Formats: sequence, structure tokens, C-alpha cells
Amino acid sequence: MADATLGFSGVSVGYHGSPVLTDIELNVHAGQRLTLVGPNGAGKSTLIRSVLGLVPVLHGSATVLGRPPAQARSVTGYVPQTGSLDAAFPVSARQVVMMGRYRRIGWWRPARAADRAAVREALERVGLADKAQRQFGVLSGGQRQRVLLARAIAAEPRLLLLDEPFNGVDAVSQEAILRVLHDLSAAGTTVVLSTHDLAVAREFSDLVCLLNGRQWALGTPAEALTASALRRAYGGHAVDVDDGRTVLVEP
Repeated sequence: MADATLGFSGVSVGYHGSPVLTDIELNVHAGQRLTLVGPNGAGKSTLIRSVLGLVPVLHGSATVLGRPPAQARSVTGYVPQTGSLDAAFPVSARQVVMMGRYRRIGWWRPARAADRAAVREALERVGLADKAQRQFGVLSGGQRQRVLLARAIAAEPRLLLLDEPFNGVDAVSQEAILRVLHDLSAAGTTVVLSTHDLAVAREFSDLVCLLNGRQWALGTPAEALTASALRRAYGGHAVDVDDGRTVLVEP
């Protein structure tokens, strides 16, 4: 586990000494794609925030790129849910992406040619180079999410975390995001995303972590997304397995 991008052993995380998630065991390596799956309130966002060092580890051992989580934040990219941002803030798509370079630029220093080039390349990768000067808030939900992905890419992270990146996102943007994530992982970036979409989890992931207050399963999609594991994690909701696809029918 020493060379793992994410190494969590017997980990519980939570707030004010009260665990939100327990029994977390992760061993994720460079270039792997891990998807966190579980119902609303399962702890997916809490786990992502613990990887960023924003939620304390109450028990167990947690390392990110061989360091305590907070110490790896400078080489970790984060794409939040778009609903957590103020779309009315008067800033262009290009300016949002440039924020991903701030750690490299430093406070009160002008952007260099290399920073501007990184921003252009990031916008090109997500298919929004032509929207660079548009105000962030007037873009569609899917376009805003792609801008946030470009911001993370511009930082050149070794680990990329995405919290429900497909909520409110159109099919074109979802396809564009998934294509970029595949390219990043092929180049060695470890990608961790949370989603409610079991089809995405099956098709995208090298590993799936099934959560709901604890870790219920971890493995390949075929190993983790079984009918029995999903019934346990989702509290006994009906599960139907059809042609190899698992579908949850929630009340």
C-alpha cells in the first residue's frame, strides 16, 4: 500500500468525533479509475472530502500519494458539484480555469505564458475553447461542469476527485467529461468520482466502492455491483438483474 495513490486501512471518518463512514479499505494506484456508489446520504461526499484532508480521520490509517491527506492537496484536483458555486459571480470561463493555476503562479503574481497555455489546453480538452470569454454563469449546467473540470486539469493533478459530476449534465457534456477522464487515467492520473448512475459505474470504473455509512463492497464492477451487495447497501430496495445489468427500483 506504500506506493498507492490512495491507501486507506481500517479508516473511519466523520465530524466532532462521530463517524459518518466506517470500515474503509482502499488501495488505489496511479491511473486507476475508482467510482463511489451509494444512496443519498451514504457518505460519498464525506469520503471525497476526507481524501482532501477536509474531514478528519477518526480511526485507522489514511495516506494520499504517500502523505497525510491534507499534505497532498497541492497535487490533488477537485471538481465540486456545480450547485455549490455561485453562477452569478461575474467571471469568465477562462478566469475560472486560471484559478487552477494559482498554486503555481503564487499570490499577486501575473500569469505566465505557460499558465495561459495550460488554460487554453484545458479548455480545448473539454471542448470549450470557443467559450473562454463567456461569463461562467450563462453557460449551461453541463458546460459549467466542464469548465470546472478544465480548472482541475489546468492544475496538472496526480489525483482527480469529482463529486457527482453528472448531476444536471446533458448527455453531450457527460460523454465529453468521461472521454477526458479516460484520457487522464491513461496518462497516469488517478481518478475518483462519485455517482448515482450504476451504468456509468459499470462502464467507467476499474474499481467500485459501494458505500452507505460503511464500505459494503470494493472490487471490479462485476465484483462490487452484485444484487446482494446492492440490496444490503441500499437498505433492501428492490433490485432486478437483467442481461447482466443491475437496476435499483427505489420507492
